[in-house]
Amino acid sequence: MRIAIATEVFLPKIDGITNRLRHTVEELVAMGHEVLVLAPETAVAEHAGARVVRVPGVPFPPYPGLRISAPDPRIAWELARFGPDVVHAVGPACLGIWASLAARSLRIPLVASYHTDLPRYLPGYGLGFVEPVIWPLLRSVHGLAQLNLCPSRFTRRELLDHDIEPVDLWRGGVDTQRFTPAKRSLAMRMRLAGERPDGPIVLYAGRLSPEKNLGLFERVLAELPEARIALVGDGPARAELERTLGGDRTTFLGFLQGEELAAAFASADAFLMPSRTETLGFVVLEAMASGCPVVAARAGGIPDMLDDETGMLFDPDAPDQAIAALRDLLAHEGKRRFLAAAARKRAEESSWRSETKRLLQSYRKTLVLARTGSTLTRLRRMVFAS
Repeated sequence: MRIAIATEVFLPKIDGITNRLRHTVEELVAMGHEVLVLAPETAVAEHAGARVVRVPGVPFPPYPGLRISAPDPRIAWELARFGPDVVHAVGPACLGIWASLAARSLRIPLVASYHTDLPRYLPGYGLGFVEPVIWPLLRSVHGLAQLNLCPSRFTRRELLDHDIEPVDLWRGGVDTQRFTPAKRSLAMRMRLAGERPDGPIVLYAGRLSPEKNLGLFERVLAELPEARIALVGDGPARAELERTLGGDRTTFLGFLQGEELAAAFASADAFLMPSRTETLGFVVLEAMASGCPVVAARAGGIPDMLDDETGMLFDPDAPDQAIAALRDLLAHEGKRRFLAAAARKRAEESSWRSETKRLLQSYRKTLVLARTGSTLTRLRRMVFAS
């Protein structure tokens, strides 16, 4: 199959979407499919044998790393030249919209996938005034596709409630060879604890931004005096967090990737995910694969991965529950080991190869839907013409 993927972000940027696309492209190519990627001009020129067409754009200040691209004729030209069986617009917001319109004009079957909870993100970036029009806009964009994809049952329900359909699931996977309890390291524990490993380490990894609800870590410092906090990642909220969490019990490690990130997950005593806006939350799955017990908000797509047998969930509107869960977890090594083993087993069921095979099934379904739609259109024309 020939597959064109249009995305607003790509390598070398580090985030959940680029992580998903990196593994997906690698698996598609390894299975013998031809892949073309349309991405912003800051992207790499090639990945895993797939050519990347880099489209110019300008920075979007409220969200560093995102670029806004104007309609560019080379998008349609490259699609026509490549001749894909299907175009996949990943989180279409700008470049993905132009690629979607080009695919429709060229009569190429189109898939669109939804990954970012924009309606809940906007207020944190001072863009709350856009919220009343965001669902009509999303409905128009995703209405271009024969099939829409999303990462969790929660998100699927939300899309259907706003008349975006049909919708299938594309959950995404985890590399269980890289993320494993075997990567636990005393040297990494020293880094996570700021060279003072005299207490349990509570880890967070991900974007440091308003929508992640990271203020909960202030309660961790105040009510769990024996705990140390390690924050992996960067983002617009870092300066504020350094002010409110600063001190010898908090370590800011910036971006980690590869073996360093795997060692960080495996070397912490607990992983805290306070965000209520995760459409999936890859870092939760990576922590589970690494044998790091997870305490997470019962919100968004997280319950699709984590339940009471594999971790500890709390009401996002009840921070006392989060503190109580962490206190319980850190006080009982046996419970940490039990949850770590159960979480690892669950993560082993979510390989990138198996999730990419499911994605291919959705692509084939799109081809059928496109043919069916074309047939119905011809029939309607014949009826009205008569």
